[in-house]
Amino acid sequence: MTLEDDIEELSFEDSVRPPRKRRTWLRVILAMLLAVLTVGSATGGWYLWNYHLRRIPITVNRVNRLVRVDSTIATLLRDNDDFNTKPGRLLDITGKVLDKRGGGAIVVKRNGAVVATSRLDGTHMADNDVITVESGKDRTEAHTVRYDTVKYGTDIDLNNGPLQEVKQLGKDGKKEIWVGRRSKKEVDKGFSQKPQNLVVQSRSPRPAGRKVIALTFDDGPSQYSDKILDILKEKGAKATFFDVGESAAQYPKQEKRMLTEGHQVASHSNTHPYMPKMGRDELRAEIKAGFDNLKQASGLETRVMRSPYGAFGVEQWKQCADLLDMNVLWDIDTEDWKMPGAQAIHDAVLNNAHNGAVVLMHDGGGDRSQDVEALPGIIDDLKKQGYEFVTVAQLSRM
Repeated sequence: MTLEDDIEELSFEDSVRPPRKRRTWLRVILAMLLAVLTVGSATGGWYLWNYHLRRIPITVNRVNRLVRVDSTIATLLRDNDDFNTKPGRLLDITGKVLDKRGGGAIVVKRNGAVVATSRLDGTHMADNDVITVESGKDRTEAHTVRYDTVKYGTDIDLNNGPLQEVKQLGKDGKKEIWVGRRSKKEVDKGFSQKPQNLVVQSRSPRPAGRKVIALTFDDGPSQYSDKILDILKEKGAKATFFDVGESAAQYPKQEKRMLTEGHQVASHSNTHPYMPKMGRDELRAEIKAGFDNLKQASGLETRVMRSPYGAFGVEQWKQCADLLDMNVLWDIDTEDWKMPGAQAIHDAVLNNAHNGAVVLMHDGGGDRSQDVEALPGIIDDLKKQGYEFVTVAQLSRM
């Protein structure tokens, strides 16, 4: 090797060897990197421990437990099979199970506050949290409500006297029915409104310490009514007139006179039909028309009637009780319509007279001359026996 070669080699080595100053900076940088890595590792380890690996004490259903600090309540439940709790069941409206898990969700509380099911996955626990887990509540299926009409019953007694009185009107009831939306089952929930029976009672007043009798006249007014009213006025006796609506319209003067002189006027229907053979609507129209004609003739408003022939049974009461307060029969029938003679009419009354009796006679509907002839003697002889003459209204209050 020549001297020139040595010189070239030395020159090359000197050109690649870093200067002392640059090597120092490299050492500093490496030291800084090492320091950063060391600090970072320590910080990361602390973070990992403090926020992920550390176990914290909690209480679940009064049992102490340790859980990782990053656990959510949803994780806690999954890891412990929901602590043996279950969702509520869905029941039909009869109480039978439709869906074993169709009821309320499991109820979770954290420190006494309910945690919504939608927030279980995002809710972390803290040291000494108190967690309670309860089974969900059973839930009954939704339902619709239907109200069924229950027809009212009847308590009608027509066998204890001539005065048949409405004591209570019938009223339909309502039953509440639940219908399950899913099961379609029906459950009777009882009455939302109880039915009210129609109550009609019959009686025969017998006022103690008195002798009273009610003379009644049917089928008027007619040309005989004034003569009968004259006799009643002369004798100072009061009576009750059951007038036919169409006749009242023909004899309004007599109708008004009856009322003016203190007698009672009531209806005997409008056209005198046999009521049990009439349909409901026809019967109701007949009764209303009779009352209307009395009102038009005299201004009288009444809800008292004597049914033609006394024919008014349970079915008629069920159909028309709301139109009437009373239906009046009799317990002494003179059978004057047979024209038996004035003396026979007189004797029929006197031989059967009793305290509280209701006597049936007529002032219309045919030849009533025998009634006119018999009436003075009937009144005189009853007075001799101590009888007072009262209207049906007066008798009913005794």
